[in-house]
Amino acid sequence: MSKIIASAAIRASHSLFRTAEEMLDKAIAEKGKDFVFEFPDTAFYLPLVYAMTAFPVKTLADMKVALEMAREMLHEEPEEKLWKPYLGEALDSGMATLFCEEIILALRYIEGLEPDTDPETGYVYNGFITDTIQRNLGIQLVDGRMPGFAAIIGAAPDDETAVKIVRELQEKNILIFLSGESGGDSVTRQLLRKNVELGWDTYIVPLGTKTEHTLYALDWSIRASLIFGGNKPGDYRAHLKYTKDRVFAFALVLGELDDVKWSTGAGAINMGYPAICDTDVPVIHPTGVCTYEHVEKELDHGKIVQRAFEVRGLKVTVEKPPIPVSYGPAFEGERIRKEDMFIEFGGNRTPAFEWVRTREMEEVEDGKVVLVGTDIEERYRAGGQMPLGIVIDVAGRKMQKDFEAIIERKLHHNINEAQGLWHMGQRDIVWMRISKQAYKEGITLEHIGTIHNTMTHNRFKAIVDKVQVTLYFDEKDVLELQEQARAVYRERDHRLAGLTDESVDTYYSCLLCQSFAPSHVCVISPERLGLCGAYNWLDTKAAFEIDPTGGNQPIKKGEVLDARAGRWAGVDEYLKANSAGAVESLNLYTIMDNPMTSCGCFECIVAIIPEANGVMLVQRGHTGMTPVGMKFSTLAGTVGGGTQNPGFMGIGVNFITSRKFLYADGGIRRIVWMTKNLKERIAEDFKKRCEEEGVPDLLDKIADETVAEDSEKLLEYLTSVGHPALEMDPMF
Repeated sequence: MSKIIASAAIRASHSLFRTAEEMLDKAIAEKGKDFVFEFPDTAFYLPLVYAMTAFPVKTLADMKVALEMAREMLHEEPEEKLWKPYLGEALDSGMATLFCEEIILALRYIEGLEPDTDPETGYVYNGFITDTIQRNLGIQLVDGRMPGFAAIIGAAPDDETAVKIVRELQEKNILIFLSGESGGDSVTRQLLRKNVELGWDTYIVPLGTKTEHTLYALDWSIRASLIFGGNKPGDYRAHLKYTKDRVFAFALVLGELDDVKWSTGAGAINMGYPAICDTDVPVIHPTGVCTYEHVEKELDHGKIVQRAFEVRGLKVTVEKPPIPVSYGPAFEGERIRKEDMFIEFGGNRTPAFEWVRTREMEEVEDGKVVLVGTDIEERYRAGGQMPLGIVIDVAGRKMQKDFEAIIERKLHHNINEAQGLWHMGQRDIVWMRISKQAYKEGITLEHIGTIHNTMTHNRFKAIVDKVQVTLYFDEKDVLELQEQARAVYRERDHRLAGLTDESVDTYYSCLLCQSFAPSHVCVISPERLGLCGAYNWLDTKAAFEIDPTGGNQPIKKGEVLDARAGRWAGVDEYLKANSAGAVESLNLYTIMDNPMTSCGCFECIVAIIPEANGVMLVQRGHTGMTPVGMKFSTLAGTVGGGTQNPGFMGIGVNFITSRKFLYADGGIRRIVWMTKNLKERIAEDFKKRCEEEGVPDLLDKIADETVAEDSEKLLEYLTSVGHPALEMDPMF
């Protein structure tokens, strides 16, 4: 390793250690050593310290202990004339730096200085990344939408270069974290000056103004190992291997480097993350810790992103429709406000709908886009509002009518992934906008059809051979076709409602999350969707048709071993073979005996409350206490990682209203507590289930956080309202 880099990393580790020590002594003097601190919405204390050492930092006194661990990793700066290998000492110092930075940022939270605020722009940064955000993005981490992460530190030479680099990363679907500055400027400020929309929705997340704020991105990475990988606190080798092999992150360092940047980079190298710089720095090419080069330089900003992909070993392919604006999932979160809107369709302003129809091969002219209406070009140029009917005719030898709804659901993503186009809803409640900037860049009405043609082919190439799109703009035509589409929607819903677990002989697996949680296998049946909420039985059936070697595979149910609990011989055999023997048996309909494993990106947690003879439901994002004495983040830490945990289980929200929900345990009658937000979200469907079960007033008898957050008060409430769970057989 370069002596320059090693010396800088070691110097900074000592400096940051002194800063952390001074800040900690001051905090203890003011608040006392027993002052309790936790980063917002996490079950992992100071995540990096916890993952590396298994030591939970709960108080200021605990921070003292963690700081002493950092002290043990400090080294003396290399002597001027004595040569020796510096890599180990620099990496140790880098890890010490990360420990110190984590403590410093925790102390800044205690002082009310985090999340950081930019003194120049007033922009409030994201700060610590919560467990909820990490789990919300879980499915995107594993299904290819988000293939990697870039930590950009510093500032580009100018605003235009900053935008160009970020747009290239967005088009490649890379999640971007921003921190630090260079020459008094930062990429965050540069993007703000160019009116680039920032935030999780657009894959651009500013963490803070200092280099030290890069630690939040590293905390994000190490928690992937804890949350999804199921690696245990203290098993530092497993964590570092996991981040190297499964979390594809890299740093783009823009502008001159100082000691803190070198030392933070040395810490990141421990985790397998290379740094690519745009200045003439010493390079570290020998491999050993990172997959390829450790530190690389690329002075051409037009090539720096591609060079980063090469160094990190990322193979990113993006299929883009031929349109004049950028395209990719990173643009899905863009919002087009009224003042930025050129034209809109639907949204109760005008009639609008989307309809996918299966046709015979000879009825479809592949790639054709037809515009039907009067004075279309003139009305479009005028802007404002227009009716819109989108009819997509598909044909294919493997196409099935059940796949129409699946293709329709993707129309939302087709449009939203185009920069400057915005889409909401589906079927006959769609709402779409085109921005003034997109219109200026050349987006036409025909491009709407081009996007659907291209992306329907790309996403469903195995089942769709031909696609033709017809767009209707006259209100009379739109209303007439809308009624035909509604009749088809109703017929589809009726057909799908008749699908039950008993009516099919094949279930499907979802192995997508094994890229993060190696032992997790999701089993999806007609009456139990995936725990992330993103995949149901029809989705996985279509996915298998599209990609027979992909992450969704058929599971022949085989012999019934326990109809009530939901256990089949074929499912058990599949689980054992595809979890590397970690899971041998599964019961789909009970929480008490070999329940489903969880990867970490579940929408809800079901947990037993023994005192109440029932279960509670808490959704991802709820930050309050629950009657089992744990918050969601703490519960999630015990449920995830691909293990079976009797009495606890991750589920998708829609499973709550399934007839198979905890069927062997007594079904919905067992629900004694549910968050208020969740009750409101599922109220309509849940009340229907209650009526079917003969307990029409059950929802009113289920407590929420406004009634009780501990088991004692919960039991009092359940007794007062006569909840049926109190009269049921014991759960164990």
